[in-house]
Amino acid sequence: MAAFEYTALNAKGKNEKGLIEAETPRQARALLRERGLMATEVKEVAERSRAGTPSGAVRSDGLFKRSGSSLSSAELALFTRQLATLFRSGLPLDEALTVVAQQSESAKVQRITLGIRSRVTEGDSLASALEQFPNAFPILFRSTVEAGEQAGKLDHVLERLADYVERSQEMAAKVTQAAIYPIIMLVVATGVVMGMMTYVVPQVVEVFEGINAELPLLTRGMIGLSDFLRKAWPLIIFGGIAGVWLFRRRLSNNEAFRRSWHQRQLKWPVIGRLVRGANTGRFMRTLGILFGSGVPILEAMRIGTQVVENLPMREAIEDAAKRVREGAGLGRSLAASKLFPPIVVHLVSSGESSGRLGEMLERAADNQEKEVELRIGVLMKLMEPVMTVVMGGIVLMIVLAILLPIFDLNTLVK
Repeated sequence: MAAFEYTALNAKGKNEKGLIEAETPRQARALLRERGLMATEVKEVAERSRAGTPSGAVRSDGLFKRSGSSLSSAELALFTRQLATLFRSGLPLDEALTVVAQQSESAKVQRITLGIRSRVTEGDSLASALEQFPNAFPILFRSTVEAGEQAGKLDHVLERLADYVERSQEMAAKVTQAAIYPIIMLVVATGVVMGMMTYVVPQVVEVFEGINAELPLLTRGMIGLSDFLRKAWPLIIFGGIAGVWLFRRRLSNNEAFRRSWHQRQLKWPVIGRLVRGANTGRFMRTLGILFGSGVPILEAMRIGTQVVENLPMREAIEDAAKRVREGAGLGRSLAASKLFPPIVVHLVSSGESSGRLGEMLERAADNQEKEVELRIGVLMKLMEPVMTVVMGGIVLMIVLAILLPIFDLNTLVK
């Protein structure tokens, strides 16, 4: 039995949309007629594009890369947790999916869940059913579920996936929360400075227009900047937006430029360590999930490269995979590029030597995620006093530019 989305006219002539389960579209229309609805459109729930690949622009969200219309981090975390809990409690998979669909308040989650259930009831594996919705369930998610099904540990794997998605969502929420105050402060301070430059300064300048004397250099510079901002602010805004758009377009379309930009990021004093730590943490977490679920290490590394956004680091992992294929150790192979933190390399090498690689991969991921979270928190806290000093300095310059001619007013009049 498949799930179908429908649009139908009710007895009052109004459109209704919803989901219905049936064997065929024809049966779905018949069931709708029994409910007193005249179907205008009935289509089977599916998200696969014609080429069988996700459509839309790719975006990164926590551990997973998703594209186009997809589940949010919160929706994916809740779906995974509910399914893991119900399945572990002994419910058959199709019944667990039915309960998840019934409990969800999101029409999108209901549609996807019923679509998965329809394929599971037809005999497909859960991983195969998830493949019909590549925009909602990234390759890491699907590969881990497939490994869990093959090993007979689907309940355990779903629990682990739920933990990881929730942890990723939690970390993103902490970063957002830490950034809120500095962003608000920056917007307000910028607005105040712009208001002073475009309104207050011109008002004060009128006082000195009738004085035939040379104003202080600071005052003249401030007046010139004020005139420029008042006349050219539309050009500045448009130029800024166009510059950002062109930069992003070149970054997405020109691989050589993107590689050069990513290489530069790794060399920046503070940002470089954040980029290195975030990408390493995502890769280690992915590798730990997949390897712990029974996926061969080379296949896990191949999938793991997809969550690494920095091109030089991704290429370093691909080179490391070649060395591992030739018989080298994972830790030594990762160390060759000198892009991964030494503590991660030591933990991985230790795991290989002791036969506890899965555990050490998890520990390395925890280490990097905590370090990134700590560094972001410190950076956000440092931004507050720095922005206060910078904005205070700008306001001081404006005030001095206004007050200096007043202090010399007697000289200017003579």
